[in-house]
Amino acid sequence: MLEKFYPDLKVDKVQDIDLDFLKKNDIKGVVLDIDNTLVPEYAKEADEEALNWIESVKKKGFKVCIVSNASQKRVERFNESLKLNAIHRASKPGSKSFLKAMELMGTKPSETAVIGDQIFTDVYGGNRLNMFTILVKPIDSREFIGVRLKRALEGVVLARYYRTLQKSRK
Repeated sequence: MLEKFYPDLKVDKVQDIDLDFLKKNDIKGVVLDIDNTLVPEYAKEADEEALNWIESVKKKGFKVCIVSNASQKRVERFNESLKLNAIHRASKPGSKSFLKAMELMGTKPSETAVIGDQIFTDVYGGNRLNMFTILVKPIDSREFIGVRLKRALEGVVLARYYRTLQKSRK
């Protein structure tokens, strides 16, 4: 039952994602969260590390679309220098924004990876559409109370996920 919350891949940070692995698995597009995935929530713009990583993703031939639950103002300001397709107030884990992102990128679910820091929005939303899901560790622990409460529940799901991984390796 909890499998719908399990990511296909878990990494410490976006820079740890093996882009060649994604290519070999026919991934053509990347749906990307902003807050606590690329930059801390308080960062108004992409930092140099995020800019460099996104540039490397684009150079590898991937299409990229930001999908964020943040406000239009937040997403537009963040995206000023990136100039990516972007969806604000995405209502993740709802399917509508993920479907719109794939439409903008010209990809199908089997060709699209979702990268984010939250199980109940990014991973679950991507899994519902059979997209390839990648969970990154949150960059910063300073979060709103609602997110902190979700993190406690995520801990329970991740503990089960790790037990499942250990059993499958035996």
